[in-house]
Amino acid sequence: MTDDANPTGRGSAPRGLVPIVALLSMVGPFTIDTYLPSFPEIAAEFGVGLAATAQTMSVYLVAFAATTLMWGPLADALGRRRMVLAAMLLYVVASAGCALAGSLPQLLATRVLQGMAASGGIVIARAVIRDVYDGPHARRAMAQVMMLFALAPAIAPIIGGWLHDLWGWRSVFHFLTLYGLAAGLLALHRLPETHPARLRQSIHPRAITQNYLQALRHGRFLALVLTFCFSFGGLFVYIAGSPAVVFDHLGLGANSFAVQFVPMVAGVIAGSWLAGRVSARLPPARAVDAALLVAALAVALNFAQAVWLAPRPLTVVAPVALYAFSVALMMPNVTVMALDCFPRNRGMASAVQAFVQMSNNALVAGIVVPLVATALSRFALAQGGFLVLAAVLWRFGGAQGARR
Repeated sequence: MTDDANPTGRGSAPRGLVPIVALLSMVGPFTIDTYLPSFPEIAAEFGVGLAATAQTMSVYLVAFAATTLMWGPLADALGRRRMVLAAMLLYVVASAGCALAGSLPQLLATRVLQGMAASGGIVIARAVIRDVYDGPHARRAMAQVMMLFALAPAIAPIIGGWLHDLWGWRSVFHFLTLYGLAAGLLALHRLPETHPARLRQSIHPRAITQNYLQALRHGRFLALVLTFCFSFGGLFVYIAGSPAVVFDHLGLGANSFAVQFVPMVAGVIAGSWLAGRVSARLPPARAVDAALLVAALAVALNFAQAVWLAPRPLTVVAPVALYAFSVALMMPNVTVMALDCFPRNRGMASAVQAFVQMSNNALVAGIVVPLVATALSRFALAQGGFLVLAAVLWRFGGAQGARR
């Protein structure tokens, strides 16, 4: 194992590293989903409409996406551990500020800080995994992190609903404060520095700019990033469009989102589990090929049920869950290959991945979903279009270097 593959120089990974990294990655989805059941009460307390309250989500997502590009270079220059601790400290302060907010503008400001802090967790977590693990071990660890990560969107609204019913909406942000504090203390005591001083990069703006320009000129890196970005877009169109799917097409009530999300999360967990199991036996390029084939089958089934069958929870959700399985099977392989394009700037590479992913999610939610929300067949066509883009980028960009 080379120094670039494992710069810590350790014979084995620190104990408990994967759960720590997963907890850091889960800060993002917990911050998004836990307070959703509290929207009406927040709006009522501050005397605003639900549309104004939804701005607390928008400013969070914008801050999250923008600051991913900050955390990567900082982690490359100053070390992973130091930046993780800084992000968690900011997150604790921001979450406590949300809990104490006395007006909507104050809540918006502290949500911006939450977004800035939460982005550091997911960006640095990916870099830490690749710092420590090599080859199939890296793909297995990334799959394990995603398997744990997938639990967050499933349990966060449930926890938020319990807290809201017991103690009101502010208790949700007290919970997030404690979560950030626990994650930070765990990182303080158990997370080693995985990016040694000899591999540190300059923090000078010119050097950072040159590194990002190099990433933008790296064809295979961009192809890998966009392959997963568009593949996930085919799933996210159903996540962002879930109100239309659940209410308009399935005719279910407000307490029925589990009908869609539980099978999707189960698909992600199953795909992540399989990706970890086959990481040592199946080359990453073949794993991505297999994932794209499964995704193509899911799209075909999805379009067929949308055209020929009456909408039922099983027929609508099952193909989406299968597609989620394929995305999870692909993710650790494509992510590790992308990070390996820049072995000395993995923080920067992880930042680009996160920024592109979040930006595409925003475009899907803001542009694609309104265009397809009126018909399940349009949802299926959008999913198929994203998959075609992903397959083309993989075939003519990402797969070339992978097979060599």
